[in-house]
Amino acid sequence: MSKQTSSDIGSLAGSVLNNPNSSKIQRTLAGSALSQTGTSSQTSERMEAIAGRVLQSDHYSDVTHSLAASVLAQSKK
Repeated sequence: MSKQTSSDIGSLAGSVLNNPNSSKIQRTLAGSALSQTGTSSQTSERMEAIAGRVLQSDHYSDVTHSLAASVLAQSKK
């Protein structure tokens, strides 16, 4: 069974990418999440590591955490 990014996360990712004030990490995670919308693509090991670090830190916003969780949900593991 393939895992796909939800339309809600896809919309959030699109908003992040269209916002000039989005951080680099938000843009990176949004790009990864958006690339997995409607496909069976899986998260790379590099993106898994980035998303994991974000989720382990209280330093990031709820938006960033949501994107990171979505990226990890697409993991091969």
